[in-house]
Amino acid sequence: MIQIEHLYKTYPGGKQSEAHAALKDINLTIEDGSIFGIIGQSGAGKSTLVRCINLLERPTEGEIIIDGVNITDLTGKDLLEFRANVGMIFQNFSLFQQRTVLRNVTFPLELHKGYNKAEAKKRALELLELVGLADKADKYPSQLSGGQQQRVAIARALINNPSIMLCDEATSALDTMTTQSILQLLKDINKELGVTIVLITHSLLVAETICDTIAVIDAGQIVEMGFTKDVFENPQSDATRQLLGKRA
Repeated sequence: MIQIEHLYKTYPGGKQSEAHAALKDINLTIEDGSIFGIIGQSGAGKSTLVRCINLLERPTEGEIIIDGVNITDLTGKDLLEFRANVGMIFQNFSLFQQRTVLRNVTFPLELHKGYNKAEAKKRALELLELVGLADKADKYPSQLSGGQQQRVAIARALINNPSIMLCDEATSALDTMTTQSILQLLKDINKELGVTIVLITHSLLVAETICDTIAVIDAGQIVEMGFTKDVFENPQSDATRQLLGKRA
């Protein structure tokens, strides 16, 4: 379970600018094995929030408790071990262009002491089979479509057997049909592997397609949260109504 309690993230201002509060008193509970969506307009704080969950951004205040451990206290080796348990998928795939598909997937394992090349290759090939790219192991990212590149990124995110996967606008660079295939893959991974998925998106269709529950963020604050169907059918906040094209 992921519990976020009274989380704040403030960026200091420069000489001619005031401090910017990107997140303000965020409180969320994300159940194990769920697909949880965080939606909102551009600049609402979605990406900052997801980057705080794996401490790519350090919160200014508050706690993030995962399976009973306050991860905001972690440093050094403990922080690295925690991050290995959290996969992350980005909008732009973030693949190494000079590495083959196989070596992109094995890369996170190569960072660990005691790296075993044969075991890493075996694990990577299993994951490429899972994401439907078993025949692309020796190709390079430039030889793949956008959807295939994102599948490679998903395989890489799974290489350490994470319990949590963070998806930051993972389908926004893809066309509609490819988006649907990636969302189905994420659903399958969630069901088969039990991975908790936290998905950041500005797309209501994406959220409606895949998310069990959602939180709506506006100007750094959670303004609404609940089952996706309930929130979409009966929005309670102005921000949600605006996202849905409705007005109070």
